[in-house]
Amino acid sequence: MAGRPVPVARVVAPWVRTRLRTAPGAAAALALLVALTACLAGAYPRAVDRYEDAGLDRALRLARPEHTTVRLSAPQPDLGLPPGRRAEALRPATLERQYEKVLGTVGSPLAVDRAQSAYGVAGTVTPAVPDPWLPRPTGLPARVSLTARSGLAEHARVRTGRLPRAAHPVDGTAAEVEAAVTAATARSLHIRVGSVIHVPAPGRRPLAVRVTGILLPRDPDGAYWSTVPLLRTPTLVTLPDPGPDPDKYWLGALLLAPEAAPALLGTGTAPDRYWHLAPDLRGLHAHDLDRLKSAVAALEAGPALQRARALTDDGAGVDTELDDALASFSRLRSGIAPLVAVAAAGTATVVAVVLLMTGALAADRRRTELALLRARGASVTGLAGRLLAETAVVAVPAGALGLAAALLAVPAGRVTPAVLAALAVTLTACAALPVRAVAAHRAVRLAPPREDAASVRPSRRRTVAELTLLVLAAGAVATLRRRGTSGDQLVAVAPVLVGVIAALLLLRLYPLLLRRLSGPAGRLRGVVGHLSLARAGRTQASAVLPLLALLTALTTAAFGGSVLAGVAEARDRAALLTVGADARADAGAPLPAGAPDRVRSLPGVRAVTAVGISYQARPEGGQDEVPLLGVDPRGYAELSARTGLGAFPPDRLTGRPSRPLPAVASPAVASAHGTRRPFPVRLEDGSAVTVRIVLVRDRTPAVSGTDFLIVHRAGLPAPANRPTTLLLTGDHLDAGALRHAVGGTAGVRIRAEERARYADSPLQSGAEHVYTAAVAAGAGFAVLALLLSLLRAAPERAALLARLRTMGLTRAGSRRLLILESLPQAVLAAAGGALTGWSAITLLSPGIDLTVISLPSAQAPPTAAELRPDTWSLTVPAVAVVTVAVGVAALQAWWTGRRGSVTELRAGDGR
Repeated sequence: MAGRPVPVARVVAPWVRTRLRTAPGAAAALALLVALTACLAGAYPRAVDRYEDAGLDRALRLARPEHTTVRLSAPQPDLGLPPGRRAEALRPATLERQYEKVLGTVGSPLAVDRAQSAYGVAGTVTPAVPDPWLPRPTGLPARVSLTARSGLAEHARVRTGRLPRAAHPVDGTAAEVEAAVTAATARSLHIRVGSVIHVPAPGRRPLAVRVTGILLPRDPDGAYWSTVPLLRTPTLVTLPDPGPDPDKYWLGALLLAPEAAPALLGTGTAPDRYWHLAPDLRGLHAHDLDRLKSAVAALEAGPALQRARALTDDGAGVDTELDDALASFSRLRSGIAPLVAVAAAGTATVVAVVLLMTGALAADRRRTELALLRARGASVTGLAGRLLAETAVVAVPAGALGLAAALLAVPAGRVTPAVLAALAVTLTACAALPVRAVAAHRAVRLAPPREDAASVRPSRRRTVAELTLLVLAAGAVATLRRRGTSGDQLVAVAPVLVGVIAALLLLRLYPLLLRRLSGPAGRLRGVVGHLSLARAGRTQASAVLPLLALLTALTTAAFGGSVLAGVAEARDRAALLTVGADARADAGAPLPAGAPDRVRSLPGVRAVTAVGISYQARPEGGQDEVPLLGVDPRGYAELSARTGLGAFPPDRLTGRPSRPLPAVASPAVASAHGTRRPFPVRLEDGSAVTVRIVLVRDRTPAVSGTDFLIVHRAGLPAPANRPTTLLLTGDHLDAGALRHAVGGTAGVRIRAEERARYADSPLQSGAEHVYTAAVAAGAGFAVLALLLSLLRAAPERAALLARLRTMGLTRAGSRRLLILESLPQAVLAAAGGALTGWSAITLLSPGIDLTVISLPSAQAPPTAAELRPDTWSLTVPAVAVVTVAVGVAALQAWWTGRRGSVTELRAGDGR
């Protein structure tokens, strides 16, 4: 026992802990990158959900409850039934039981707002009542609508009197019932508490309806009151009679107690039972749009309607315009979503490239270590597992932290897409280093192979891959040009594929360009130029990733910048066509004589152009009205030239008093009346002038329509020669001050305010903000990709500069060397990115219409909003790439010079 050797336990250092202690800075940088990327990836789908949900909510609110409420109605019970059964079918207890069951027929995700829903009985015929004290505007008696509606006490506040009630069971033979009216109805129909309205009843005495209370709706705009607006607001009905003074009569609603509903059976109002189901807008989401359409269709003419009929009446029917509102929102959304998908695809590509470059950078820095492990017997699987473990320890918590930050930053939206996006980022970050290491160390080598971009010949696999991407890009571009943005998801990555093809082509051309430049550089004095080109030629062939990131980011930035510039241009153009200047004041009559001078003295006003507009002028006594504009030729010509709307020489409107007035006309007016012969134009007051068309213009500032005649104001008779409209040019104009200066009831419109109204939907403004954020994120990650590519070669460059400094290279020469070395790739990426962006926009613009994201959905666009290349979006990112590359090279040269040659040159360093 004493002589037996004691076994010594082997101490094995844990791999992950050792690596994290060895390189804490790299681990922290990776965690920060993954957390930031996961946060952005998780926030994107939730931001899209948020603005789409807000857009859907606004679209349905603008549609109003009278269009969005699902109205289920059934006719009165069969006349052959006993009176007791007919009355029982209209009592509130029966209707409430049916209402509760009808709620179960509504399919998900369509939710019902029970607080705003109601049921009851309403007359479908509005009889004329003979009571003489009711107002009769043209002699016709007023009419009333009898309604017994549930929930009246919860949705109204009694201003005077009390709520109606039924002291005993009511049937069709009742002689008197109680009712209430809203304050608006009482005011218009002169109704007071205690008033009695006699509703005619066939074969019996009129039904006396005694008003016991005047009510104030608690939520007048809610679905309870707005589904049938007549309940809260009376209507002055105008009969479609020819003549200047058609007949009119008042129509108001009398709100009976629910228990008094059977009394309508004894009148001629043909009562219907109804169940109004108001949708709960808070529970509707844009991502459920297809299911919402299916649920509404099932209620209108599907299984849900059949179930509702089985629960209520075989003759029940559903009426709603909710499907029309959903279809309108769907059209707007389908026009915007592809544009946002283009930015998302470009940014996702750049982010993926950056994550892969991070793994490639780590693998290159540890090339010697990994090669030594392989030489000592480490398997590829084991090596990949260790690298995956050490990366996952850092990336997984960082990804979870980024996801949590995204959920907190954007509280609305679905969680599953955000989790999947953050998971994709985390998995990519975890796999980048192992995959790169396995690809580089599949075989054990004594020395790494040479990968110079100028010497490595592309393989057949690379050629096949490039041809495949070329086919995909060509198909996507052709699809978008043919079908527009309604194509499949391949369309969203069309700009990205164009950037991919450009990157591969530029890498093919890069060695050729270097060879063409090496000859002239070799004949220059000094070694800096020749050495910089030689160093640029030693760039690794794997530089496809940074070049792909830069080109994709530049293409996406150019595409996105051009989209945003096109949206701004379309809104500016539409606002200009609507207003005609920076501001305008319109009056239906001639303006006061001092109005132009008062307006001219307002702050910010640079010029005022007075125009007299006769909207009801009729050329040659015809039936078509054409706006006749009386202008001062010089001032109006300057305004037309300044706005770019139908500029013309002012002397063309100057003529002799005895001759016809020269006129500028629109193409339609010129085509109808010709440009060779004069023709008379009859004005609103019966006077006439003779004009002759001398110029034709498509547009003019004073009117937004396409029909107009412009003449010299001095040639018009009074009062047509007095201005009715003022067109202003200036900055920071105040609408209130302008309205006060003009006086009267003149309407004032400011161009800036008109433009601000064009983003009328959260769907439009939200998409614009998300698009801008996606492009900015893509640009930021592209700069990071450029920095990673430069950081990858930083140790080798530092060692080279140290050696050259020992040989006599100056600090200025060091800066020139690094700058000239980085310029070929930077200039190649900048020029290629600008050219690729221009090509992508030019190729894809025929299939893209920016009108849906530029202008309100309810407004007819004055001009089509086309996608055009934006000069600033093409040049600024390209110049920024060159600037960053030069700046980093100069900074590295300065930093290396400060450290000194001894620090960089160490024995055994293989750089």
